[in-house]
Parts: sequence; structure tokens; C-alpha cells
Amino acid sequence: MKVALGGIVMDAGQAVISIYDHGFLYGLGLFETFRTYGGRAYLLERHLRRLEAGCLSLGIRYKADQTALEASIAKLLQANELKDGYVRLTVTAGDGGLGLPVGDYEQPQELILMKALPPYQAALYEHGRELRLLHTKRNTPEGEIRLKSLHYMNNIIAKRELAASDASPGAEGLMLSGDGLLTEGIVSNLFFAQDGIIRTPAVDTGILPGITRERVLELARAAGFQAEEGHYSWNQLLGADEIWLTGSVQELVPVTRLSGTDGTRVQVGKGTGAGIGVGYESARNAARFEVDAEAGTAAGPITRQLLKAYRSDTMRSK
Repeated sequence: MKVALGGIVMDAGQAVISIYDHGFLYGLGLFETFRTYGGRAYLLERHLRRLEAGCLSLGIRYKADQTALEASIAKLLQANELKDGYVRLTVTAGDGGLGLPVGDYEQPQELILMKALPPYQAALYEHGRELRLLHTKRNTPEGEIRLKSLHYMNNIIAKRELAASDASPGAEGLMLSGDGLLTEGIVSNLFFAQDGIIRTPAVDTGILPGITRERVLELARAAGFQAEEGHYSWNQLLGADEIWLTGSVQELVPVTRLSGTDGTRVQVGKGTGAGIGVGYESARNAARFEVDAEAGTAAGPITRQLLKAYRSDTMRSK
């Protein structure tokens, strides 16, 4: 694949960063992942705003040139023979020698990686995926809020736990805070709806303030929904009518099955179709219960409405 380092498009094997780069030595760097629609990066301005704010807090002197970045993304799409792509923009602190920094980083490195989008799976958005509760806790942010940093060990440990479990293929893992509050998935933010109210964990639980999460909250409120950010428990999630996950690449993905750390599976909400014997009222009053996880599961109406609104928004942004 072709990549762009410092604004120059080249073969991936030609891209070189110093072994003294503090992104490598100390994890001092940030990244953004997003996708293109019709060749244009969606919500790029918001991603760059978050990236710049994070760099400022770390003393990395980086100012994004959105016009130049858009040009590089267009060149990479063409060079990689892609109509649209999955994009990762990384900013590393740059060469700082061996030892902790004594001042700001004046020469950061900017790297753009790209790959093909995952194949579209209509069944995923119709029947949803499993969300597995993990033993791995969401660590607390190093600073005031969580940054999308190169220090990704917590997520990787969670991913390894999920891979070693008996969760279904394509399942996402859910981490709780040290206080037992709902936080987020390994690579996604969490939403659920209960009695018509949309809820998502607050940023002070230690979650990443996701760009897609932010936009979905705006779209939900614009559609007339009451949307709240707060502190919620696993038992509250068990009683949800609908659950979905958000991320820049997969958009809004419904969750139709929950599973506990012991593997016990729970169907989300009332469900649709045949084979459903337990409704959400039972789930609300129980720590767990078992049902046929594959029977009659389908995305709920709020999830469908917001996904439609989100996709319409991506089309308007072209």
C-alpha cells in the first residue's frame, strides 16, 4: 500500500521514522481513524480539532493543514486504487533523543495510512452483533480526558481477552470502569435506549469522546429524542430496549445479544419474530437470564432511524 509521510506519497516500505521518535519510545503521539464517502473524509474538521487539542496538551507543536491533508487523502485513494478507504492519520512527537522531554516537541511527524474498507455486511446492521462484558477494566485517562493516543495497551489486553472467550465471531468487548460503570467497547462508543430515552456513558467515566458519538447525539436531539450522558450499570444495560455501538468506520451497529463474563447470553429488548420467550421487563429485574441468542433478533426502530439519519448526513457532507 501507498502511505503519506510528511505530505509525500510513497510505498509503505519506504516510510522511515527515527528509532528516537518519542512516539516509539514513550507512546507520545495521537491518531485519528475515519473513512471517506465519495472520496471525501467525513467529519474531518472535527477529527483534526480533537487531534490538535490533544497535541497541545502533550506539548506537540502540530497544526493541521486540512486542505493539504484532503489532497494527500485523494492522492492515496488514487495510488491505492480505492474509491473510498479506511484512513488513519497519526502524529508522533518526533525525534526527542533518549530520555524524557525537557520542552515541547517542535518537529512532529505526520503519517497517513490507508486500507480498503471492510466488506459491507447487510446482516450486521439488520441482526446486530454480540456485546461481551469483559473482566478487563477501562483504565483511567492519563490526563483530564482520554486521548486517542499511541499508548493502546488497555485496548489490546481487552482484545486478547475477547479473542480467548467463547464470544461469537465479530463480537465486540465491553469494559467497565474501576467503579463498575459502563464505559465503552474496545473500538467503539456505547449507546442504549430505554423507555424512549437515549443514554450513553459520560466522558468522565474515562471513555474516548468519540467523533461519531458526538454526531449521533446531535442527530438524536435534532430528531426530537431525549438524549442523556451519565453513569450507568451493567444491570441497566440488561434492561435496555435497544443497544448500539458507534465508530467512524462501521457507523452505528446494533447490539442484539449481550453476554456476561461467564458466557451467559441475553437477548436485547423485546426482540422481534418467533422464538423469543423473555422480554426486557424480566431482564430489568435480573442480573442475567438465558434465551436463544439467535432467535428473532433484529435492530430496533431507534437504531434504524439514527443509522438512516447518519448515512443521510454523510451524503450531504460530500
